[in-house]
This record gives sequence, structure tokens and C-alpha cells, in this order.
Amino acid sequence: MSEFRYSARDGTGQFLRGTISAANSREAVAMLASQAVFPLELEEATSRGETRRIRRVPTYLLAVTYGQLADLLRSGVPLLRALQVIQKQIAHAGLKTVLSEVHRQVEDGATLAEAMGRFEAIFGQMAVHMVHAGGEGGFLEEALSRLAEFTETQDDMRKRTIGAVAYPAFLAVVGTVVVVVLVVFFVPKFSELFARLRERGELPLLTEWLLGVSTWLRYWGLPLLAAAGLGGWWLRRWLRTDAGRLWHDRWIVRLPLAGPIFLSLAVARFCRVLGTLLHNGVPILRSLEISRDATGNRVLAAAIGEATKDISAGQPLAGPLEASGQFPPLVVEMISVAEQANNLEGVLPTVADSLERRTWRQLDLAVRLIEPILLLVMAVVVLMLVIALLLPILKMSTTV
Repeated sequence: MSEFRYSARDGTGQFLRGTISAANSREAVAMLASQAVFPLELEEATSRGETRRIRRVPTYLLAVTYGQLADLLRSGVPLLRALQVIQKQIAHAGLKTVLSEVHRQVEDGATLAEAMGRFEAIFGQMAVHMVHAGGEGGFLEEALSRLAEFTETQDDMRKRTIGAVAYPAFLAVVGTVVVVVLVVFFVPKFSELFARLRERGELPLLTEWLLGVSTWLRYWGLPLLAAAGLGGWWLRRWLRTDAGRLWHDRWIVRLPLAGPIFLSLAVARFCRVLGTLLHNGVPILRSLEISRDATGNRVLAAAIGEATKDISAGQPLAGPLEASGQFPPLVVEMISVAEQANNLEGVLPTVADSLERRTWRQLDLAVRLIEPILLLVMAVVVLMLVIALLLPILKMSTTV
């Protein structure tokens, strides 16, 4: 039995809210009707409560699930049996719960897309619409197979991005910590040693500056760290708002070195999602709406939204995208040629592959440049510290 929340009116027109236990939604409606209650809205409470407790399901697990389901269906295994087989072998507790609920809803008469739609936060909007298109068009196995391939590609791209920036980020953090520890705890030990030179006004300017920075960090380091933490917390909350996200997305594509990389990856995601949806029979306007959200960048999404309005008026896709100024000329030209050849769904994945290969080369070059630059900066800072501490010692040895 499941719990269903309902909003309804009785025979007198009075508005009612409540919950009812039933095996499925049809039984819940029949039970309400037998009580002379006319439901206006009915939703399952059990699956929503379980969804809130389920943590994020790893992307690679979703890709494996889609692929296994496609293989089982292609081998002639019925959908209910295939869902049951996959559910038994899944070790992830959250995904097992979701698949169990999907199986129960399909058993109650819902389509696979409708059952997955109840858990759109886990499967994603694109997956739900691709499964819906595959179910309606009779190519569910192919849709699931392509969805598995796409999900695996996206997961691989995300992991490669994290792996590329992990080492430079580690160098930056470790270098900063080492320098701060030296300045705060090591440099003050030389203050008394240099006191006589300071009284005579013979202390080198670089050393005077280093001692001043050390003293300032000792007194104001913790308040500064607390202020930075508070500022980071506030910035994180602000970036979750619409204005903050828009500012972040607008700023990130304007970065001197990283901006073109972020923009190219966003355009590649758009092209891959749009091509996959079109290939699986999703209408172009709906495909544009879904792929717009898949870019992960609100500036680019706004440009695609404006292009969608023009396309709904009968214009081709390439013109509005070019007018937005957010898409590379090469991408626009390839889309234009694909539209003329009526092969947009076939060319868009190729465009995505080309963009990703070029972007990875740029990212690899940027990472290769960042590593020696960070090492050079760290070496220069440490050298300045050493020189600032050695100059007074050398001066004291010559005067003695």
C-alpha cells in the first residue's frame, strides 16, 4: 500500500486536503469517489518522501543501468522482468529504492517514462524525455542505449576536468599554506635578532616589509580568515540565487584563459544533448528547451532561448545562434550546412566531438602552463623570504 496526498472538493463544493492509502492511483481515485469526494490533484507521498532521503546517485551507475536495461530489452526480456533483474543486482541503496518504485509504478500501468518522471531529480529531464520518445516511437532499446552512451561520456568528461585541475589546485593550496606558515611562525623569530639594525635604521627595506607583513598576519590573520570564511559562505548563498548564477555564468566565460574553455564545453554539451534528442524523435522545440538547460551556463541558455523564439516563427537554427554571439563561427557554419542537408541530428554529435577534442587540447595546454607558473611563483616567493632574512645577517657580519 502507498500513501497518496490529495486535494479535492466534496458534494457541497468544500475544499479538502488529506492522505489516503491505496495500492495505486486508480484505486485511490475510486476510493475517493466512493466517498463522494472529487479529487482535483493526487500525488504519491511515499515516493516523494523516499526521494528526499536518497542522496545523489553516481552518474556512472545510471549509465550502467541504462545500458543493462537496453541489453535486456533487446534480448526479449519483458520490461517488468528487466527492471526486477537490474534492481536485484544494484548495490547502491538509493538507486535500488528508486528502481523498486519504478517497477511498482510500471506494474500498476504507468509507462517507463512516467515512472522515471516521478524521480526526475535523479534521472534528469533529458533521460525522461528520451525514454518517453523511445516508448512512443517504438525504439525504447535504442533510446536507452544512446542514453547510456551519452551519460557515460558526460561522466568521463566531468572526471577528466576534475583530474586536470586537481594538481594545479593542490599546488596552489600547499604553496599558500607553506608561505603563510613561514611568515607567521618562522619569520618572527628573527625580529629580536634584527632589533639593533632596526634601531640604527640600517634594516633593509625588504626585511622591514617582511617583518611588517608577519606582524600584521599574526594579529589580523584569524579575523581575516574568519571574514574570508564568512564572505565565502555569503558568496555561496548568493550564487544560488538567479542573479548570482547569472553573474557567475557571465563572468566565467570572460576569463582570459579559462573563459573560452568553459564556453566550448557548454556549447559541446548543448550540441550533444540536442543531437541525441533529435535522433530519438523528440520535437526540435522541446529538444531545444531541454538542451538549453543542459548547457550549465545561463548566458548561453538565454541566447538559446531567444533562438528558440525565432525558430518557432519558422527561421532555421543557425541564424539565431549566430546572432547571439555566443557560438563559435565554425559551429554555426556546420549547423547551417547540416540544416541544408536535413541531417542536423547526425552532425550535432560530430560537432560536439570536435569541440571536446579541441577543448581538451586547450585544457591540457593550459594545465601544462599553469603547473610551471605556480612552481615559479612559489620559488620566487620563497627566494624573496630567504633574501629578506639573509640580507640583515650578511650586513651584521660585515659590520662586526
